[in-house]
Amino acid sequence: MGTREMGKVGRRDMTARSGGDKFGWLRTIPCAVFVSYEKGIIMKYSETFMPAVVALLLGAATLVPFANAISDESVQTAGRVSYVSGGVGTTSIDRLSSLAKDFNLKLVFALKSGDYVSDVKVTIADAAGKPLLDTTSEGPWFLAKLPAGNYQIVATLAGKAEKRTIAVGAAKLKTIDFRWSSE
Repeated sequence: MGTREMGKVGRRDMTARSGGDKFGWLRTIPCAVFVSYEKGIIMKYSETFMPAVVALLLGAATLVPFANAISDESVQTAGRVSYVSGGVGTTSIDRLSSLAKDFNLKLVFALKSGDYVSDVKVTIADAAGKPLLDTTSEGPWFLAKLPAGNYQIVATLAGKAEKRTIAVGAAKLKTIDFRWSSE
């Protein structure tokens, strides 16, 4: 008793029905794309499913820039300190440059060779040593809005801490560079 007599359609039977084309049986599977040596790429039922596929792809493509805009360079607040970090790539640098007018402290992280670094642990404490902010920079630029006063900043890269004591005013942007000999 052959496969066909049992009421099932088997691969061997489909090969026979397709005139000896060993990949002909693939053409009977709906809603999929397959490569056929004679016909190139074919899509079964493309009229039915193509609009849905196009809508799905276009929808996903429009969400990518939106997701990047939300996750990159978003201003955060911890207590009385607003901050943002980034600076990887020209788009990020442009965005942070446009935001700089709203901050009074800019930290720049780099190696002594001049290569910028990210993933720097940043701790900002007031003059009495009370921690105000403890976070990690997502890029070589770190902007913060602090109340006017004196602060202690510790920037740590790969376990190597660099410390600075600074005074910031209410409005003018103060830039502080942190440089490490190596990572």
